[in-house]
Amino acid sequence: MNEYLNVIRNHYADFRGRARRREYWMFYLINTIISLILYLPFIVQTVGAPDPESVMPSGLALVSSLLFLLYSLAVFLPALAVSVRRLHDTGRSGWWFLINFVPLVGGLVFFIFTVLDSQPGPNKWGPNPKGMQSSGAAAW
Repeated sequence: MNEYLNVIRNHYADFRGRARRREYWMFYLINTIISLILYLPFIVQTVGAPDPESVMPSGLALVSSLLFLLYSLAVFLPALAVSVRRLHDTGRSGWWFLINFVPLVGGLVFFIFTVLDSQPGPNKWGPNPKGMQSSGAAAW
């Protein structure tokens, strides 16, 4: 939860620097949980209906859908920023985020980039957030 709050409070639209795997994945885990909770009333109402296309959403489902939309808009920039910083941490430009728009394989390639370990030592986007030495030698 701390990583999620850190991204929202301190790195809302910060595209500079690097983000560790833990920061990235914890942000997305908490973001997914919040999104599911907000959208759950709409999902329950439409999935349980005999013909989901003909269902007129209730007041609660409409409110939850509106809250989900507002939340999604509010976290769009921090989600994009933490993704770009995660790419920076692996030694890639933030422009690699656009690979998500390549059908079928783009999302898989981006996923692989996000699970890769940090590039050791500093890179052009800043020091390693893990604080690792670039030489690979143990610091005594």
